[in-house]
Amino acid sequence: MARTDLPNVETRLYINGQWLDGSEGTKAVIDPATGKTLAKIQQGGKAEALKAVEAANAAFPKWTATPPDKRAALMNKVADLIDEEKDRLATIMTMEQGKPLKQALAEIQTNVENLRWNAAEGQRIYGDIIPAPPGYQWLAEKQAIGVVGAITPWNFPSNMIVRKIAPAIAAGCTVILKPSSETPLSALALMELFDKAGFPAGVVNVVLGKSKPIGEVLSTSDDVQKLTFTGSTEVGKLLNEQAATTLKKVSMELGGHAPFIIFPDADLEQAVESLIAAKFRNNGQVCTSPNRIFIHEEVKEKVSNMIVEQIKEVTVGNGLDDPTTGPLINKSGLEKVAEQIQDATDKGAKILFGGKQLTEGDYADGFFFEPTVIDGITTDMDIYYEETFGPVIPLISFTDEEEVIKAANDTPFGLASYFFSDNIHTINNVSKKLAYGMVGVNDVAISHSATPFGGVKHSGFGRENGAYGVEEYITVKFVTIKA
Repeated sequence: MARTDLPNVETRLYINGQWLDGSEGTKAVIDPATGKTLAKIQQGGKAEALKAVEAANAAFPKWTATPPDKRAALMNKVADLIDEEKDRLATIMTMEQGKPLKQALAEIQTNVENLRWNAAEGQRIYGDIIPAPPGYQWLAEKQAIGVVGAITPWNFPSNMIVRKIAPAIAAGCTVILKPSSETPLSALALMELFDKAGFPAGVVNVVLGKSKPIGEVLSTSDDVQKLTFTGSTEVGKLLNEQAATTLKKVSMELGGHAPFIIFPDADLEQAVESLIAAKFRNNGQVCTSPNRIFIHEEVKEKVSNMIVEQIKEVTVGNGLDDPTTGPLINKSGLEKVAEQIQDATDKGAKILFGGKQLTEGDYADGFFFEPTVIDGITTDMDIYYEETFGPVIPLISFTDEEEVIKAANDTPFGLASYFFSDNIHTINNVSKKLAYGMVGVNDVAISHSATPFGGVKHSGFGRENGAYGVEEYITVKFVTIKA
């Protein structure tokens, strides 16, 4: 049986190296598996956001002048502390977000890797010497862009934070973080470790509260030179419009609607196993989750049966009880899944497995939904064009390679895509023509500390991770020297 006690964790804002109460009361954090209140978190607003911007702006000159190896040493110290406290951090994450403890532990481990990778990369931010006429020296110098506003989502409440903070502070920037109100405890637990590691006051700050006033400060302040956001396309567009007033640098990792294509020459067992693993990671609440499953008609019946057989092995429960997948984040997430399935079945789709909310026994007070396979999906159904963010596998038949490429690209989103084939010509053709920022070929592992992560079209712009991620926090200065 799952534990019911939350590990000790801060509940206040962290600004300029101090833990502070907010001016906007408190907000309850709900366990999505039980419906119970885990903690009440201090809430700030515009005043606290402005105070954090002031602190980050004041800390920037000294932090950016700190030698890269000294910055790296502090980052590696945080990585050590995270590694030491990974069980506590993972438990906090599972209790506030719902994902299985094993997945939470894996997410915490990526934090360690990401901090260490960026700590090293921050020492390799090279400029250029440009060939110049006699008597001149031309230099392209790379410098930290300045104060960074970072807004993160609830589905990866720890790693999304580190993916933004790590490259920023490695480059010499200071940061104001606004985490999701659904999952603030993971952010606060991380800040405890940044504080414990001895980061100078103002280098990292956390402001908790309503998104609108805090987001408006971060996007419109002239003292914030960079805004990075992960979340919905709708909110991303609003923030981008607000940020345009100050012409700050912006990066956006927004919604996705990933196609997953299975060609007849693929290793079908590998394809199905990969689909199940990717779809039920975080219960489908992942922007890179496979959302439209295109299966060639030659193998459609066989693959459909394989999917149903494997989905029967997927277990659902409280994330602390070691299930395959946990609850959805909240009631609205649950309702969206149910509405999409109802719309599809009303228009002729057939449920092959699952399809209902789980409400009996231990499921009674949480936001649980059955793992679901639904067949006969057509373009007039909401699920064809709308991101589900839930445990649903919608099946679509195709006959022709160019036809399925066109269908896969028939969406305003362009984050992640996947296809399975053993034909080199298919691999070359499809990987080039899929209009996505990331393509997994016979693989669903598309996020690594060293590789660029991001999308195109309405899935946003800019990249996280790898050298490309660090460049998001850099500005280039040209220096000409006349002898």
